[in-house]
This record gives sequence, C-alpha cells and structure tokens, in this order.
Amino acid sequence: MSVNRREVRESVFILSFEKLFRDDSPDEIIDIASEIGDLTINDEVIHNFKGIIDKADELDSIISKFSDKRTIDRIPKINLALLRLAIYEARYDEKVPINVAISEAVALAGKYAQEPDIAFINGVLGAYSRSDEAKGG
Repeated sequence: MSVNRREVRESVFILSFEKLFRDDSPDEIIDIASEIGDLTINDEVIHNFKGIIDKADELDSIISKFSDKRTIDRIPKINLALLRLAIYEARYDEKVPINVAISEAVALAGKYAQEPDIAFINGVLGAYSRSDEAKGG
C-alpha cells in the first residue's frame, strides 16, 4: 500500500505529540503505535520522529527565538509538536521546502488545534521563514 507524504507527516506529528506526555523511549512509543495499528509506521516516519526527538533542544531553541508571546513551557503541547515538526522538516528534509512545511503544519493545526493556535503557529513559522537562520545563515 502506497503511503503519501501527508500520512507520514501526520503520523510523525502524532508520535511526537505522544512523546511530550510520556517518558517512554521513542522505540517504545513506535512499538505501542504499531500494536494499535492506527498510524502509518514506516522507515520515513521512524526516521523523522526520532530526528525530532534527537533535535528537540535545538528545535525548541529556534521556537523560543521566534515565539515572542510565549516561552516554550507555556506553549501548548499540540502547538509545540507542530512547530517542532515544521522546523525539523524545513531544516533537515531537503525534499520539503519551508513554505510546504509551514503550510502542512498549519493544515494539521486546523485539524487538531484551536483557531488561536493556528494563528500562533503560522506567526512563529512565518517569522522563522523570514529569518537568516531559515535561509542557512
């Protein structure tokens, strides 16, 4: 069965969101998700999920720079998971242009988050995308 990029992205987001609530290892979270069978679990999902976990401190540092309204510990976990995913994709997945990472994160926010969260996510990612940091500087 063919899996599209949006399914991969949504699975990575859900796993990342789950990790924010659990002390389980990434492998344990993947195993649980595989047993339940509701998510797409493939090599790309595993790679991106583990990449986000490995780079969480770096991603949070970037989010902190561009979140002028909230500190990391005050950002709702759903928003944090979406912001980490978008910035990770923009920085570490050469197949995902930054505008696509932002658009997809906003689309997921529309599905899972509240209206004010969508604006917040869009604002943080927009500020990041205009920065020298996003342009490789």
